[in-house]
Amino acid sequence: MSDSDDSVRVDLWLWRARFARTRGLAADLVQRGAVRLTHHGKQVRLDKPSRLVHPGDELTFALDGRVTAVRVEALGVRRGPPAEARALYVPLGEETSSTA
Repeated sequence: MSDSDDSVRVDLWLWRARFARTRGLAADLVQRGAVRLTHHGKQVRLDKPSRLVHPGDELTFALDGRVTAVRVEALGVRRGPPAEARALYVPLGEETSSTA
């Protein structure tokens, strides 16, 4: 399926990483403007689910009333079990919890 091994659609990544139950819900999260991407030090608010993420990018999004910040470590190839999904990212909770 993958025509590029160094990037993947943000809605697909959020679904694979188990931040959204369905890919449609992941797309809705992006379209609502609830996802910010930091790529090469530049932060942008994502507006389309087709935007690409790369390993090393940081995503910040509001989910269930909480702000979640993660660094993308891997893109994944499927929506696997939770342990596999957690290997796709590193939480950046320390930085976000210190800013009130």
